[in-house]
Amino acid sequence: MNVIALSRNESIARPMTNADFLNDPLPEPIELPEAKTNGPQRFFNRELSWLAFNWRVLEEAENPRVPLLERLRFLSISAANLDEFYTVRVAGLRELANEGNTTPSDDGRSPSEQLRLINADARNLMQSQQAAWIALRSELEDEKISVVPVADLGKSDKAALQEIFLSQVFPVLSPLAIDPAHPFPFIANEGVSLALQMKRERDGRELRALLPIPHQIPRFIRLPLDENVARFLLLEDLLIMHVGALFPGYKLTGSCIFRVLRDSDLEVEEEAEDLVREFETALKRRRRGHVVRLQVSSGAPEGLKTVITQELGVTGDEIVDVRGLIGVARLKEMVLDERPDLLWPNFTPRVPERVQDHEGDMFSAIKQKDMLLHHPYETFDMVIRFLAQAARDPDVVAIKQTLYRTSNESPIVDALCEAAENGKSVTALVELKARFDEAANIRQSRKLERSGAHVVYGFINYKTHAKISTVVRREGKRLVTYTHFGTGNYHPITARVYTDLSLFTCDEALGRDATKVFNYIGGYAEPEGLENLAISPLSLKTTIIDGLKAEADYARAGKPAQVWVKLNSLIEPDVIDALYEAGQAGVKIDLVIRGICGLRPGVKGLSENIRVKSVVGRFLEHSRIVCFGNGHGLPSKKARVYISSADWMGRNLNRRVETLVECTNNTVKAQIVSQVMAANLADVAQSWVLQPNGSFIRPDLSKIDKPFSCHRFFMENPSLSGRGSAGAKDVPELTHSDD
Repeated sequence: MNVIALSRNESIARPMTNADFLNDPLPEPIELPEAKTNGPQRFFNRELSWLAFNWRVLEEAENPRVPLLERLRFLSISAANLDEFYTVRVAGLRELANEGNTTPSDDGRSPSEQLRLINADARNLMQSQQAAWIALRSELEDEKISVVPVADLGKSDKAALQEIFLSQVFPVLSPLAIDPAHPFPFIANEGVSLALQMKRERDGRELRALLPIPHQIPRFIRLPLDENVARFLLLEDLLIMHVGALFPGYKLTGSCIFRVLRDSDLEVEEEAEDLVREFETALKRRRRGHVVRLQVSSGAPEGLKTVITQELGVTGDEIVDVRGLIGVARLKEMVLDERPDLLWPNFTPRVPERVQDHEGDMFSAIKQKDMLLHHPYETFDMVIRFLAQAARDPDVVAIKQTLYRTSNESPIVDALCEAAENGKSVTALVELKARFDEAANIRQSRKLERSGAHVVYGFINYKTHAKISTVVRREGKRLVTYTHFGTGNYHPITARVYTDLSLFTCDEALGRDATKVFNYIGGYAEPEGLENLAISPLSLKTTIIDGLKAEADYARAGKPAQVWVKLNSLIEPDVIDALYEAGQAGVKIDLVIRGICGLRPGVKGLSENIRVKSVVGRFLEHSRIVCFGNGHGLPSKKARVYISSADWMGRNLNRRVETLVECTNNTVKAQIVSQVMAANLADVAQSWVLQPNGSFIRPDLSKIDKPFSCHRFFMENPSLSGRGSAGAKDVPELTHSDD
């Protein structure tokens, strides 16, 4: 495990304060040979960095400061994350390795070398997940939540379970013999099956069979409710108990459970004549992708295991023997809403004061001044209200909207459909290539078309990941464009747990920029004369690099030079090199990178002026923010401040349509710099600091007096878009600019 717990300043008698942590110097710079500072080893490996992030997620499952059922949820998330990692990233590397591809990654490793390192770290991670489950299971039992062994079931339990089996499970099961007359069945991605070895009682004839477990059945069967007690039985245990009902006349002699993960990436023909139909075909191919990981319960009968592995075509590292629970991701089923005492305290997102002042009228609130919302602390319902109000407003003539991911029953889509049915011009850019949401997006596109909306699918070879909504409204003799730019998806469910920014504006320049982006996506005409917006793959990357070069020039001229960045992932090599160059020129750089980070901080002559931290806590940090001191340091009223849909990865900067929006309104800039970024940089309670060797260090919170949590701060303090700057003064002080 490459996560290290740190005890700071153990010799001091008084409790540590947040300031002690914040004022600590950067990690002691280390020296690397010149070949390493100039060569591939100046980068961390993308895949191993992602695994390091998932270790941090798992650590929250072991964090006693997190409520018990939320810790169970973190364990489930860690397992689900690892599943997706295998079905996409590992599947791609395995395909390259099998083809004999030796092209090195940015850090100099071939696909086969990366696979060896991934396999070792991922197996350690899976073992730690099992250990975390054992520990949590014990604590859950203390809280009267338990997974009951079959041996502990009473007579009344068995009677109740038989009724559950017959009424809720038996009708959807399909027992399948394995013999020459019954070929081995197809097991879908993430499919769990019970393999059985039996003998017929009358003549001893052997039978092998499979019992695929439908995903629709809960993995944890709730036993009849006892007062203040929640007891569950594993579904596979219920099936074993009732094998006689499935195979009358046979006696069970051995069994095992196994789970399959398949290659889930999509390949789409670039010359497809009908993109929707091509994606429907590709989705069917995905179900039958090659197996990339097979989990088998430890101690499986050798004969059964041999049949399973041969039929699925897996060998070596693709096979994982699991001593414990298979399918850890399904533990989320045991996160019980009925036990609020074991969950995060209830939190209700705020309605912005400005919107309340205007009696709920979004257009009046935006017209007064640009409005910045910080989700989930401020309700995402305002984005829905913006579109719903537009759909019903007789003065609105047109709406344009990007849709990358949204919910199945989407109020955003409903509002767009209503607008089209009300005779407004509605254009929806639906991204069919949003991984794992392709089928849902196809359904939404057809719903929109039926309502009369014009649906655009964008580029075949680029994903459209930008988050833009425009509403054109007739006001007197002129048309006014109201625009929403977001850092996250138009997804009301994830918006409850993802931290993102929403900028609402009727600034004419930004309205023109947004319209040009839609024209680019729909008509392929590269936009000219963008005023406050950069887009990838055309200008976003160069805008970032130019901003870093400008800060380096300020540093060389002896002016304050500082950069703050907040992202999910940082891996693009040209941008990392630009960060290195700026740091070497004397720019002080603070990066808040939640997940993947390929930049190696704290190396003499390379990155001693760069600090990287990761915030992992109650909410998933998702907003993308860039702040350049602009010759005045940070925080500063004269800073250049941007919000973006893009992480700094090759795919986002070179192969997607993304936006980087400059915020010019002084109030919005202050909210982003002095509140959102300041609080993230000041966070101690949920923070890990990246070290030059790739490990992550977190403070020993038991030695810090009231460790500051940015999530708690934003839940407890007034709305960002409220009256004045209330709340900003409570952010622990960082550095001072020259303002």
